[in-house]
Amino acid sequence: MTKPLEGIKIIDFTHVQAGPACTQLLAWFGADVIKVERPGSGDVTRNQLRDIPDADALYFTMLNSNKKSLTLDTKKPEGKEVLEKLIRESDVLVENFGPGALDRMGFSWERLNELNPKMIVASVKGFSDGHHYDDLKVYENVAQCAGGAASTTGFWDGPPTISAAALGDSNTGMHLAIGILTALLGRDKTGKGQKVAVSMQDSVLNLCRVKLRDQQRLERVGYLEEYPQYPHGEFSDVVPRGGNAGGGGQPGWVLKCKGWETDPNAYIYFTIQGHAWEPICKVLGKPEWINDPAYKTAEARQPHIFEIFGTIEAWLADKTKFEAVDILRQFDIPCAPVLTMKELANDPSLRASGTIVEVPHKKRGSYLTVGSPIKFSDMKPEVTASPLLGEHTDEVLTSLGYSKQDIFNLREVKAV
Repeated sequence: MTKPLEGIKIIDFTHVQAGPACTQLLAWFGADVIKVERPGSGDVTRNQLRDIPDADALYFTMLNSNKKSLTLDTKKPEGKEVLEKLIRESDVLVENFGPGALDRMGFSWERLNELNPKMIVASVKGFSDGHHYDDLKVYENVAQCAGGAASTTGFWDGPPTISAAALGDSNTGMHLAIGILTALLGRDKTGKGQKVAVSMQDSVLNLCRVKLRDQQRLERVGYLEEYPQYPHGEFSDVVPRGGNAGGGGQPGWVLKCKGWETDPNAYIYFTIQGHAWEPICKVLGKPEWINDPAYKTAEARQPHIFEIFGTIEAWLADKTKFEAVDILRQFDIPCAPVLTMKELANDPSLRASGTIVEVPHKKRGSYLTVGSPIKFSDMKPEVTASPLLGEHTDEVLTSLGYSKQDIFNLREVKAV
């Protein structure tokens, strides 16, 4: 089957997570992604948190599937010459180097534009150009703090909290993928390449827009009625941490189920939406709450919200999280079990949909990874193993017109 991005060649100069997450997504959809790595070492994540000696770590394999690996020393003239040829034949260059690194390599925007006026140069940044912190090195947790996520996550009587979801890294990669695809469509109209940049701070803030909404509401009225602190608590002049509150106008909370004493994940998330109030009351055996003025509306319920959650938790006491959800889903009550990574890894529905994929690897054997979170009616992206270091060097060099002797010579000077 022809994939939408077939024919698009991408030079992948990224490492760790944000950039590789972006280029992996594009590789799934058919782009020819050539990961350029240092000879002898490669992406640092090949060695980070290894579980099998002498095999690429899962950190690397789960972010670099469907790619080719070209080892290239761009500090050597011979390596620069190879890169120049590759640039002339490629559509996109993606990088997440520190500020000015490409310029110091001799591949400034002006030079890249000279080599290939149609080239799209896509960059992951910590902060946007011109930001007063644009010289800071940024990692996942730094981005979550700088983007506002940490200050609004956790409980009100505790410190700011980092999310386990990669809001700074993989999220930024997804934003950059959208930018690259947009630039490719723009090039179809103009014939010209352009620079695309996404900062980690901006990407985190984009996912925190409802908190920016809440900051403006708080400044106007002095309180936020959907937070647990309302109506009896106090608000300062900044958006507070709301624990497990829903945050969208529908109160919700993580509630204990049968077995919580020994299983730290025996919980469900339960949301009280207006349309579901009547069935909730019936399920709980509280039909008198349906028309009681003290409970009938969301505004009336808020002062009693933890009493209501306590009643729900009492109903959950003899039910596992799965049993509870199976009952509640019949009444269109928004809820979900708190699923562990082990439960997700073994979920047959996720395996069938391609969200969790088992991939054979030349050195590791089979391993699990995530598949495409985007589903298509006419395409099911195939996930193939991440490349061994330099696995496709000869193939790429041959495609650029190098002979076997040329390749031998490049190896002799250790340019590849």
